[in-house]
Amino acid sequence: MAGVSLQDDTVSPPTAADVRRWRRYLADERAEAAVYRNLAARRSGEERAILAALAEAEGRHAEHWIDLLGDEVGRPQRGSLRTRVLAALAKRFGSVFVLALMQRAEDRSPYADDADATARMAADERIHGEVVRGLANRGRMRLSGTFRAAVFGANDGLVSNLALIIGISASGADRHVVLLSGVAGLLAGALSMGAGEYVSVRSQRELLEASAPHPEARDAVSDLDVDANELALVYRARGMSEDEATAHAAEVLSGIGERRPATGSTPVGDDHEAVGTGLSAAVSSFCFFASGAVIPVLPFLLGMQGLPAIAVAGGLVGIALLGTGAVVGVLSGASPGRRAFRQLAIGFGAAAVTYGLGLLFGTGPA
Repeated sequence: MAGVSLQDDTVSPPTAADVRRWRRYLADERAEAAVYRNLAARRSGEERAILAALAEAEGRHAEHWIDLLGDEVGRPQRGSLRTRVLAALAKRFGSVFVLALMQRAEDRSPYADDADATARMAADERIHGEVVRGLANRGRMRLSGTFRAAVFGANDGLVSNLALIIGISASGADRHVVLLSGVAGLLAGALSMGAGEYVSVRSQRELLEASAPHPEARDAVSDLDVDANELALVYRARGMSEDEATAHAAEVLSGIGERRPATGSTPVGDDHEAVGTGLSAAVSSFCFFASGAVIPVLPFLLGMQGLPAIAVAGGLVGIALLGTGAVVGVLSGASPGRRAFRQLAIGFGAAAVTYGLGLLFGTGPA
């Protein structure tokens, strides 16, 4: 550990670099504790208790750095800009985005490679990452159905309409033709996305409902023949082994086990929450496709045409693709930058292909 002399086992004063590093760690621990306290204030029940416990753990880590600093603790410093922004967002919104960002922050903890941090602190940070991952996953489950439709709809609108407009514009078509094509592409794509998403989600929910236990199955349990134990067949059909099914059915029939529906599987209600509703997915998909598809049309609506209009449309779509990619990266716990540039490369790649085809089969840019 820094500040210890190996020759005489006496403690030497910490270096200026040590003090700066410890103060930075202290400030970050205090800021992270504030994030968890702010999140806890907007939660209830079990989630609130978990977040409060995380804040308490960060407080213990802060005490470690205070003890090391001693008289050098100085005035309280501000945490990193990233952590302070997260604390403000947690206080105002308390959203899954904050949890996803905190998950990445916990995973990047430097304590495992710092001799001045204890092994227990390094282990705490690693486990904190898994705890926050679990909390973030709850939020992702609540968002996944509608959010998936929204993100896919926006990206499809951005890429497909940019590709359509660039291809037609590169062929030398008049601005009014390009504009008409863009509006037609917006409406056709949004309607198609909305209808397709409704059918997809509705079908998925119907499949889940078909897998749910019959509502009258619970009432029949009390009248079953204990010796024949037909209930065990239900559990076996749901995936349990013969021994497990027999034992669990015996518990239910004897009144020892929890008298739940004979499913042997995850409650279907949780799956429905993850899938979302057909109407919400359809409306979300329609609106977000339209909001994405209108962006490449804007330069032509403002009277621009030819290469200048294509350049402006490409720039606007590029910014939007970077934004949607970063949001997906944050929610998935991955690198926002990497996801953003991957999204940008895919979108511009598709646009480049149609632009080339427009030049090949048309008369050249207007």
